Amino acid sequence: MVHERINVAIDVGPLHGRRTGVGNAVAWTLDALVAEPTDIGLLPYVTSMRARIEAPERRLPIPAAAAMRMWARSTPAPSRRLHERWLGRPDLVHGTNYVAPPTTLPTLVSVYDCWFLEQPESAAPAVRRAAAVLRRAIADGAHVVTSSRATATRVRDLLHTDRVTAVHLGPPPPLTTVDGSRPVAGLRDVPFVLALGSVERRKNYPVLVRAFARVAAEHRTVRLVIAGAAADDQPAVTREIEHLEHSARRRVMLLGIVDEPTKAWLVGNARTLAYPSLDEGFGFPILEAQAAGTPVVASTAGSIPEIAGPAALVSPPADVDALAANLYWVLDNDEMHDKLARRGKQNVERFSWERTAAELAGCYRHLLESPS
Repeated sequence: MVHERINVAIDVGPLHGRRTGVGNAVAWTLDALVAEPTDIGLLPYVTSMRARIEAPERRLPIPAAAAMRMWARSTPAPSRRLHERWLGRPDLVHGTNYVAPPTTLPTLVSVYDCWFLEQPESAAPAVRRAAAVLRRAIADGAHVVTSSRATATRVRDLLHTDRVTAVHLGPPPPLTTVDGSRPVAGLRDVPFVLALGSVERRKNYPVLVRAFARVAAEHRTVRLVIAGAAADDQPAVTREIEHLEHSARRRVMLLGIVDEPTKAWLVGNARTLAYPSLDEGFGFPILEAQAAGTPVVASTAGSIPEIAGPAALVSPPADVDALAANLYWVLDNDEMHDKLARRGKQNVERFSWERTAAELAGCYRHLLESPS
């Protein structure tokens, strides 16, 4: 079947600045849409006065903070049509990072996790404003696309809408670099548990540190490595580390942000990836680890069981003892380690960017055919 070309105004703001999980999701989704013959024309836009844009990107000429305040309120039709002109007169709008400018056009908004909706007191003011914009968009008829079925279910409950579609993302690219991987001093030839991601409350690292205390008491050489930017849970994590017994405390490494060669080495050489999050919309590190043959020990929160499949040991996010037991099992049992490694590689094969692009294009067509 031949489809008419659909021009989609798509938010590429997450590609600017330090790349996050959302930024990677947007970048790889754009690559997939361009690579696949989906008859989709992309009109990239940015809502930022500071971002350095390049053609064909368009800049909405309004500061992001002001836009969030305006878009959270009911927007009159003339302003909506003005946004459409700024966007290049597309057929529909796709806000890839929880928000979208108000227009008269069919609108799709990407929602990855619901942490900020369920824990507004833990969210920064800018994030709370984004939540208000998201609610306004849904009230105006916007459709939501999530990266997991688990998040889709929670969006329906929390935002009181049935206009939700789950589209799995694809796997991250293999962790290889031109310069090769870069070993980390102090970690050669020793087993270590790796945690990847910003030190934010959602990542649940204090529980991981407490679980490590139990493991370290039995396994006298294991180390815990946390690689990620400092964020709102840094003080709590630091306190937990300070409470560790001296020998265990010396075996915790906070690396901060690491470059790609270092990340590749860490993921490839870790005995296990620990992913004890309180919520996740997808979880690229899970698939990165599994693709590298590194077993995953994770929580049952959010989309984690859905994405990790049968290739991870999981436990409730607040259960320190269960997390410690799973970590110890992978550290001390070669048979379990190898079984999870094999299952992980098989699990990654479930995900495909080609499928992501095709299903997202299907969402676009559905919106144009039945925008209400």
